Amino acid sequence: MEREDKKSQFEQPAKRSPLPLVAVVICLVIVAGLAYAYIGGGSSDGRQSAKVVSADQGRVSIPLAQVSDGKAHFFTIRSDGTDVRFFVVKSNDGVVRAAFDTCDVCYRYNQGYRQEGDFMVCNACNMRFRSDQVNEVKGGCNPAPLERTIVGSNLVIAVADIGQGAWYFKGN
Repeated sequence: MEREDKKSQFEQPAKRSPLPLVAVVICLVIVAGLAYAYIGGGSSDGRQSAKVVSADQGRVSIPLAQVSDGKAHFFTIRSDGTDVRFFVVKSNDGVVRAAFDTCDVCYRYNQGYRQEGDFMVCNACNMRFRSDQVNEVKGGCNPAPLERTIVGSNLVIAVADIGQGAWYFKGN
């Protein structure tokens, strides 16, 4: 008996495997990622969801009150059989700006832009552009400018101007 007591003094308790805990953590991460994508993390291609707009008398009219919060608002309209995406953002200098949701360089990837603070960021190449430069700087990977005017309390974009950028989205 004394020998058994001595032996038990030096025996280590059986170690538990960390595998069940690791499996639970992995499952939680997967569920959180799926919930983020489903609830509002944007679409699977990195793009934000876009509100479908229609034209009236050759113009798209968007109430300024809907786009004056400093956040980029994404829209889509059908032009010559092509869904054309664009965004509107009120930059930190107080100007409401509009651009196609693409650029001259990365349009083939069909990934558009996302907003990070005062910057619009290309989802294809991750280049960042100050929102107060939208409509000011064009070419390269800058958001492709879209003409717009303010009429009363609305931002107005001519369907003809939208149609000029439809080529960016053909085949995408």
